[in-house]
Amino acid sequence: MRVVFAGTPPFAVAALEALLAAGHDVPLVLTQPDRPAGRGLRLTASAVSECAARHGLALYKPPSLKLPESQGPIREAMPDVMVVAAYGLILPAAVLAMPGKGCINIHASLLPRWRGAAPIQRAILAGDPETGVCIMQMETGLDTGPVLLERSIPIAPRDTAAGLTRSLAALGAEALVDALGRLESLAPKPQDATRATYAAKIDKSEARIDWTRSARDVDRQIRAFNPVPGAETTWKGQSLKIWEALPATGSGPPGTLLGSGPEGLVIACGEGALAALEIQRQGSKRLGAGDFLRGYPLEAGGLFGI
Repeated sequence: MRVVFAGTPPFAVAALEALLAAGHDVPLVLTQPDRPAGRGLRLTASAVSECAARHGLALYKPPSLKLPESQGPIREAMPDVMVVAAYGLILPAAVLAMPGKGCINIHASLLPRWRGAAPIQRAILAGDPETGVCIMQMETGLDTGPVLLERSIPIAPRDTAAGLTRSLAALGAEALVDALGRLESLAPKPQDATRATYAAKIDKSEARIDWTRSARDVDRQIRAFNPVPGAETTWKGQSLKIWEALPATGSGPPGTLLGSGPEGLVIACGEGALAALEIQRQGSKRLGAGDFLRGYPLEAGGLFGI
């Protein structure tokens, strides 16, 4: 099948690789323009851009697809179908109508739950027991199209957004190849809009840890914001990020450091306690609790978050 592919982050690379491995013809790859990244803010190509370059695929990086002149390369590629995976740009109606078999999207949730930009993080924050991927037909609405195929997986108690993203990327790539192979016979299933929830883009302010919340909620926050933007707190006014934690025994005023050692920094929450296992000072690297304490000892009884 002749497939135009649109995607940007590593999540989408698995799908592009799977398309090529399955023998589909990919005449054009769309991805977002290079963006400044790193401390030097050097222009950096997307993960999909690098993948396309490795395979010698034609690459197109429009800042928008709203103007007719920006849509020309897609039309000229004459796709049977267009596949979208975490592309990050809106496809206008004119683009959605170009492929003969339509446009399909790999969405990282079990629609209609978690339509929108951050379904993986929102599922972890909400304590969902499972998530998955949907292969859906695209419409002008935000993730409103009918579902062609879905695959589900449980969310394990220690899953982070990073690990779950990798799992769902592989699951989505497998589901995509399956769906394309059966595209003519799959029956589109309309979504029940009354059950829809919205996965808003993560705001950095959400990463600030509120120690008055339960240990369960703070743990979800730490896992959902690993790797971006990182759950954040303060100690004596200095910013710290906590990348990994485990439930712990203890109680006290929320935010109190109950004890510390190589096994973790035990911090009281509104209900229960957590042992922070991996911590990062601003401008420094991530460290396990033991290494962190060797360079930055903390006194029991002190308060995080002030």
